[in-house]
Amino acid sequence: MKNQRVNLILLLFVVFGGFFIFGLSENIKGPALPVMQSEFNLHESQLGVLLSLNSLGYLLACTFTSSLTNKIGIKWIGILAFASMALAGIFMFLSKAYITLSFSYFLLYLGNGILEIGLGIMAARIFTKNTGTMMNLAHFFYGLSSIGAPILGASMMGWNVMGGELGWRGMYLMILSLSILPVIPSLLGKFPEEHQHDGKTTSYRNLIRDPIAWMIVAILSFGVVSEISIGSWLVYYLENAYDWSLKKASGMLSSFFLFFTLSRLFVGPITDKIGYILSIMIFSAFSGLCSFAAIFSGEKGAILFAIAGIGIAPIYPTVMALLAKQYSKGVGTAITFTVTLLGISSIIGNLLVGFIIDLFNRVWGHSSGGNDVIGLQAGYVFIAALAILCSFCSMFLYKTLRNRNKVVGKEKGSELGF
Repeated sequence: MKNQRVNLILLLFVVFGGFFIFGLSENIKGPALPVMQSEFNLHESQLGVLLSLNSLGYLLACTFTSSLTNKIGIKWIGILAFASMALAGIFMFLSKAYITLSFSYFLLYLGNGILEIGLGIMAARIFTKNTGTMMNLAHFFYGLSSIGAPILGASMMGWNVMGGELGWRGMYLMILSLSILPVIPSLLGKFPEEHQHDGKTTSYRNLIRDPIAWMIVAILSFGVVSEISIGSWLVYYLENAYDWSLKKASGMLSSFFLFFTLSRLFVGPITDKIGYILSIMIFSAFSGLCSFAAIFSGEKGAILFAIAGIGIAPIYPTVMALLAKQYSKGVGTAITFTVTLLGISSIIGNLLVGFIIDLFNRVWGHSSGGNDVIGLQAGYVFIAALAILCSFCSMFLYKTLRNRNKVVGKEKGSELGF
């Protein structure tokens, strides 16, 4: 019993610590992007291409992580992910051109993709009770690190190290080096194997033919692309639309992640009580409406950008809980299928935001005296609309599952088990 408790602590450190570092690695790019744009003289569309190349690395990882897990085990998948992220930090530090920068981001998101699939499989095997609550709690650590990531990143770039400024390269090197820390409990812990179930195991062929699986993909794609677009573009929006300083804009992004994190800490039990899909429907609509209100109320309503984090936060972990219950006979396959398609959506989404901003600036910005705000507003309207679409898709899925008497998420009990 004591050994089991110690092992559980080690595994929780890997899962929670993994999400914590994941949040750091993804959200320090907010304050770094404007500096990179200035240094490499990039257009907004090139930033969109850069972020899409990141998603391509993420997508590639999603295609092989599940099968690789079956071959080498979930323990070594996690170790591989952490090592890839640390290596990306080294290449980031050495980047001197746009091409090498793109490769570094590609490698980082390759590691992130492996880590995300790996952590999803780990969590599904560990949290067999109160899945919605525990999935949201695990992702709470992602939000926790994301709160401080923009301010930490902006601050570290200005640190004086060895007579010079640390800059974005040194900042990435130092933060991504933290990825080595979870490797220690990974080596010491004993990871649970996939639970065995009677009946037909989930396969990619079955998922492709399953309309419910495609609806879940749509929900996750609209919700998460909206989420990551906020993390990528909010600082840029506030700096250029309202002439905010980097520090002030980064502070608003941190406020977004504060609401984001608190939501994941407290919303989990609600998802288990009222159902996963109904929860997604309500919270995604709230996020989209907050973003629309923030755009059209101007600078005085900027706080609504941050408050939108309350609604967008539960979507990803709650969908993971839904997958764990809906496809318990092969959850690794279901997660890989869903997150792989999410990766494709992320590539398209990042491209669209950048090109929408450019398009509106070129077509309508010049006719309004060279005002670039219209392009920024159009890009953010697209981000807000994605959250609303997530809510509509959830409504459709809820009706479909209710008609089939398959609505999941209303659980009882408080036991954690393997």
